[in-house]
Amino acid sequence: MAPSTVDGPSNGSAKKEEEGTAPSLFEIDDSDLSRLLEKPRPVNIERKRSFDERSFSEMSINISPPRNNFYRTSDNSSRVFENLEGVYSPGRWTGTPRSGYFEPHPIVGDAWEALRRSLVNFRGQPVGTIAALDNSSEELNYDQVFVRDFVPSALAFLMNGEPEIVKNFLLKTVFLQSREKKVDKFKLGEGVMPASFKVLHDPVRNTETILADYGESAIGRVAPVDSGFWWIILLRAYTKSTGDTTLAEMPECQRGIRLIMTLCLSEGFDTFPTLLCADGCCMIDRRMGVYGYPIEIQALFFMALRCALLLLKRDNCESDECIDRIVKRLHALSYHMRSYFWLDIKQLNDIYRYKTEEYSHTAVNKFNVIPDSLPEWVFDFMPTRGGYFIGNVSPAKMDFRWFCLGNCVAILSSLATPEQSCAIMDLIESRWQELVGEMPLKICYPAMESHEWRIVTGCDPKNTSWSYHNGGSWPVLIWLLTAACIKAGRPQIAKRAIELAESRLLMDQWPEYYDGKLGRFIGKQARKNQTWSIAGYLVAKMMLEDPSHLGMISLEEDRQMKPQMRRSASWAF
Repeated sequence: MAPSTVDGPSNGSAKKEEEGTAPSLFEIDDSDLSRLLEKPRPVNIERKRSFDERSFSEMSINISPPRNNFYRTSDNSSRVFENLEGVYSPGRWTGTPRSGYFEPHPIVGDAWEALRRSLVNFRGQPVGTIAALDNSSEELNYDQVFVRDFVPSALAFLMNGEPEIVKNFLLKTVFLQSREKKVDKFKLGEGVMPASFKVLHDPVRNTETILADYGESAIGRVAPVDSGFWWIILLRAYTKSTGDTTLAEMPECQRGIRLIMTLCLSEGFDTFPTLLCADGCCMIDRRMGVYGYPIEIQALFFMALRCALLLLKRDNCESDECIDRIVKRLHALSYHMRSYFWLDIKQLNDIYRYKTEEYSHTAVNKFNVIPDSLPEWVFDFMPTRGGYFIGNVSPAKMDFRWFCLGNCVAILSSLATPEQSCAIMDLIESRWQELVGEMPLKICYPAMESHEWRIVTGCDPKNTSWSYHNGGSWPVLIWLLTAACIKAGRPQIAKRAIELAESRLLMDQWPEYYDGKLGRFIGKQARKNQTWSIAGYLVAKMMLEDPSHLGMISLEEDRQMKPQMRRSASWAF
């Protein structure tokens, strides 16, 4: 498949590809986009009870009366944050702290300048930020706007009172979703979002086109499962930050949400509510043994389901059916993840003592995991106090690796209970050297080495031990850690990590990732001036300075879905 492009007038409709001929350009009328971007819309910023507080059960029936907003901390006590839910962006960043929590760091100004240099314009309007501005290395695809990479940039602009670029991006990508997508002769699902897009300028015709990639150009040719989830999460963040519900209520955005949900909720041979995925379908976009049911995808799936539930309108049969399916899936998914993916010292001991070859509904070892397959490192890694969601669970397979993004999103989406959120924070504090070291944060832990690395990665020269996705340290993850720490009531952990990052990021020219067990060395193939490293730092800084920003990326625990289990409950149900 040739990547899809957007250009010229055609009233937003796609020109069909003819078999055996070169694919034609997909076109969107310039006036269509201008109409959507420029049409005046009323902004609703009433400070009412957030719709995030409605339970899944309430959403499936009706809207309950308003209640007071409050924020649940990890100690299961109520902690008040002023309008944490229903927050409206307080305005542009001035560099002057309002909370008095810390003094502004000198690199903040440099970070904003670098972020603005990365802006990409399409016909005079900003539509995203490129992956990296590193002139010392070959561009490859780092000159494109990636959906997942743009999320921290979008949050930074929203927190700074600049929502227009985010609105433009959301509209542009939902138009790209509607294009026909084919890899060789196979047509991709209608709801697939692009992994990235690139703006091309033709100086002869003086025109601009958008070239979209849906995975057909990616390493391994894998479609980006996480792109659609991040798009829904970002749409909800835009709505929460601006108070403007009209964008999400547009027919194009409502259809976009339904298409993504239909793709994920389609019936098949699955016996689990989790989403089956190929290797390389998310931030870890190379072969790393995360095929099956990776925690990153399951946590994003859960959060996207909850955001979609809040954004969809009950105004037609399609939406009603979609909402009902979302509610049912959320109940099943939260139970499955909290029951089978959660690991603490008691669970570890239970697995260590498992019997195998059990048959019947009373089986304790439901996935027939062989105790001898437990890696030796996990016994030393697991602290007495603490726990985390493991990397993967499927028949006869448990991936005990720690994955940062999945665990942080689990906290933000309230997939993790308050007790589990507290346990994840305990683990990070107890294993600071391993998970943070000298540069936050490990994308996964531990790294695969020698024979395991050869078998699982296929001798991938980029994912050698303690490098890139294989135990590398990624500064972008600091925004997720900060958000999770604030939600769990442990901001001091984030503050400590941010101070570590500030000591090197500008001096090292904002690298993509760091190598080594402690994250001491700039990655051997890391791009400099990596946009999401810059944006991730700014978002973390602004959230710590003004915790009310957390509202746009955090969801409260649903009170109707509290699990009937203790923190260290056995896997026997």
